[in-house]
Amino acid sequence: MTELEQYIKSYFGVIRSDELEIIGSLFKPKTIKKGGFFLKSGRPCDNLSFIQSGFLRIFAATADKEVTQWISAKGYFVTDLSGFIFEKPARWSIQALIDTDLYSISREDYNKIGKLIPQWHELEKLFIARCFTVLEDRIFGHLSMTAEERYNFFFEHNRELFNQVPLQYIASMLGMTPETFSRVRKKTIS
Repeated sequence: MTELEQYIKSYFGVIRSDELEIIGSLFKPKTIKKGGFFLKSGRPCDNLSFIQSGFLRIFAATADKEVTQWISAKGYFVTDLSGFIFEKPARWSIQALIDTDLYSISREDYNKIGKLIPQWHELEKLFIARCFTVLEDRIFGHLSMTAEERYNFFFEHNRELFNQVPLQYIASMLGMTPETFSRVRKKTIS
């Protein structure tokens, strides 16, 4: 079983090995160089990708700043979900923070899976529910935790990002100004 197939299985649940091979064969390798874009806001989102290595920053630009929604790392899927599913212009820009290797599936091939694998729609529903649950957990954390608690929780679960990603992106993702982030970080390190 390939690494991609293992991750597909972990995200989508119980899938027979022959079905896993079919799904895996629809994903194509792709590399995005540091600073390159997987997607720019306003454009069609035609791909769902799995990160094999590297980091992608998902962000939106407002009138006066950029807001980082998430930083995706190895083992995560990445897309602008509403753009990919509903064929709307992307709200998010997605940019490589370092050279990033992906496995990508086009929307066209993704839509073929339902014809190739009978229980796909049930598996897809579970995948989207898992994505929604992660989002709910993030929202609850932002509403219920102090800045220091958010920092500590994120640090405990994402230590590798702190040495490889500009800290202002992590601050934005945690809903903090760079100054607040620096103050919390200094307090935590002391």
